[in-house]
Amino acid sequence: MMSITQRNGSLGAPALVTQEGSRVLRAGFIPLVDASVLIAAAEFGFARKEGLTLELVKDVSWANVRDRLAFRQFDIAHMLSPMPVASMLGLGSNPSPTITPFSLGKGGNAITLSTRLFGRMQEVASLSDQASALDNAKALAAVLAEMRDAGEMPPTFGMTYPFSSHNYEFRYWLAAGGIDPDRDVKMVVVPPPLTSDALAAGAIDGFCVGAPWNMVASERGVGRIVAAKQDIWPSAPEKVIGMRPEWAEAHPETVSRLIVALDAAARWCDDPANHDGLAEVLATDRFIGAPVDIIRHVLAGEFSLDAQGHRRVIDRYFTFHGDMANYPRPSQALWIYAQMIRWGQTGFSDKGQASAAAAYRPDLYRNAIGLPDSVGQDDFRVEGSLETDAFMDGFIFNPAAIEDYANAFPVRSHLAQRASSADTDT
Repeated sequence: MMSITQRNGSLGAPALVTQEGSRVLRAGFIPLVDASVLIAAAEFGFARKEGLTLELVKDVSWANVRDRLAFRQFDIAHMLSPMPVASMLGLGSNPSPTITPFSLGKGGNAITLSTRLFGRMQEVASLSDQASALDNAKALAAVLAEMRDAGEMPPTFGMTYPFSSHNYEFRYWLAAGGIDPDRDVKMVVVPPPLTSDALAAGAIDGFCVGAPWNMVASERGVGRIVAAKQDIWPSAPEKVIGMRPEWAEAHPETVSRLIVALDAAARWCDDPANHDGLAEVLATDRFIGAPVDIIRHVLAGEFSLDAQGHRRVIDRYFTFHGDMANYPRPSQALWIYAQMIRWGQTGFSDKGQASAAAAYRPDLYRNAIGLPDSVGQDDFRVEGSLETDAFMDGFIFNPAAIEDYANAFPVRSHLAQRASSADTDT
């Protein structure tokens, strides 16, 4: 280990430097497989090659990660893709400006329901074991209608954070089946490592979370996986590297070296030949603390949907590098902004649109990797227009018509367009 000499905590201060001259970056992360690129950069020498030392700190909740980055306990952080967007819009408790110059990849989320609830869906809707994600959502809608008629309490569903891909993907899936997430069910925040236990205890009836926790629940026999991220929108950004904009401006060389290191680690993580070694590291208590076999399976996209032996294979369930997976495309940030509008977390404005787009910094990525500026001509592309990249309900997102898009859905928030999230943020 390199010994630490000094940390200057003042605004814009240089990052911590070891006696040997390597720049140390303190990075917060949540124990999920989608932190693989960050972990691999630290553990397999990619950061060291760029003169960096990544000091990884495992945390318990996204709110903690957000706050510790804001209060300068972290230099960078493993973050949910909507978190920088929310921060630049001033949403949530303790919002602090945050940008991302690097996406950690695509894929990794899934929706799991309790075996009891799924069994009821099978009975009410004659649901087959091979039903699609949309069929599953419609079956759940039929169960909810039966529950309302019988005067039963609606189910409670867990997601990881109000400004998360999990929240928006869970809502998107529910709404595609005709379910109003704000009226027909109850949505609560549950930290990722606690979701399987909460489902087993009956505290929640389902959840949307990243790997490996869906498969942990299914292999325990307490849950059934009913939809994956790829079923909802294959290109949806998942996790990103977040940093304070003034820190990035004060350390441009460090940011560039970090992006180069992460890019190399992402290429390495994308190679199936490296998945056994990656899984061994991820499975340790220092990082995820889950069975190594489960991690191997999720890296390969091999799912045990439940404990009855039903399986599914999703090609490239994780894409760590290919197909521009690391490029922080502003049109994706604007899709997130549109979902915030759709669900009443904010309203549309020209200023809000500009702030949301500014959260994603493809210019920093292009400069570090050496991509031509012409690549940026596609930064505000229409999303979901290709058959291989379609949204599950067939909608297409045009970032030039955000307000019309958000208002076009038959199921959307009936709350005030500008609603405080302070009561639900955690």
